[in-house]
Amino acid sequence: MTAVPVTKDVAPQTDDLVVLASVNKHFGALHVLQDIDLTIKRGEVVVVIGPSGSGKSTLCRTINRLETIDSGSISIDGKPLPQEGRELARLRADVGMVFQSFNLFAHKTVLENVMLGQIKVRRKDKKAAETRARELLDRVGVGTQAAKYPAQLSGGQQQRVAIARALAMDPKVMLFDEPTSALDPEMINEVLEVMQQLARDGMTMVVVTHEMGFARSAANRVVFMADGRIIEEAQPDQFFNNPRSDRAKDFLSKILHH
Repeated sequence: MTAVPVTKDVAPQTDDLVVLASVNKHFGALHVLQDIDLTIKRGEVVVVIGPSGSGKSTLCRTINRLETIDSGSISIDGKPLPQEGRELARLRADVGMVFQSFNLFAHKTVLENVMLGQIKVRRKDKKAAETRARELLDRVGVGTQAAKYPAQLSGGQQQRVAIARALAMDPKVMLFDEPTSALDPEMINEVLEVMQQLARDGMTMVVVTHEMGFARSAANRVVFMADGRIIEEAQPDQFFNNPRSDRAKDFLSKILHH
């Protein structure tokens, strides 16, 4: 008789991939995340926008436990975030992360950068890791750069390598923390195009960005944050054309009419 609720409990996990419930985070006296509730479904692209200092990057970084939380809970694919050790390393392999700064290993070639995690964490053999790495470098448009070192690449190319490296782990979800903010304007589009393609391919993505064009065209949902809170969530058309909160209206008037 006890079997029935168990199947009920298991069913929602198939669709809800990342669940944040009543998440709070302080940096000293600063309350950077205030009672955050957010559910990201499998295959969904959620773009998080808002003024600087609103908690967007911190939110992103709590999902793979680069930042610990003070209260609340975060689960990925039905499992709570592990505290540390091997379980945490495994979780981080399931959650790809792309940062503002590309964080590539300077002393390793592009190819080695994309192979490393596959070998160390996923325990793939070298040949399989290399095949996968080359395939992904082609996919993000830098296949011809495989033998070079990061310093020999443009910022846009380095960021695309960083995306390939995250994808090489076959993550369940990809987190992007302002992935274009360190790039020159002409390089931004080449990175956004790769991200657009990932979105079309059905990758679950959480993207913190200032690129409103990307939010409009690639997001299933826009999450607007201010002062550590989620102020509103809506589909892109709804949010950009008819924001509900004064805070969002004010934010959009500043960035869209300049």
